Amino acid sequence: MFKKTIISIIVIFIAWSLLDFVIHGVLLQQTYAATAYLWRPMEEMNMLLMYLVTLAYVTCFVLIYALFIRNKSLFTGMKFGALFGAAAGISMGFGSFSYMPIPLSLAVSWFAGMLFESIVAGTLVGLILKPK
Repeated sequence: MFKKTIISIIVIFIAWSLLDFVIHGVLLQQTYAATAYLWRPMEEMNMLLMYLVTLAYVTCFVLIYALFIRNKSLFTGMKFGALFGAAAGISMGFGSFSYMPIPLSLAVSWFAGMLFESIVAGTLVGLILKPK
């Protein structure tokens, strides 16, 4: 189980990093440019810290599933990912919208992106950690 847990963390970290690039680096690029006054310039962003935060987040996601979900399966992983993503997406998208002057479209995009990424992660952890 330990080996599969580590594999899950690595696979989901890679998946989330790729999805973050597509969502934030490509799809939301124009929105970020239009709200540039809210963000640090690229040269001031701490990419190492961003990857470490992602790794910690992925590790928590996988460990919650591995340690607390008894009936591990693809479907259970997908449900876990959807619930986790809804909670994180509401906090990230609409929680941020409540105190930051971001457009509502960005809040909705953050919510949808987090929900999608978490369903992908739930699918992966469900496939990797399911019993034989």
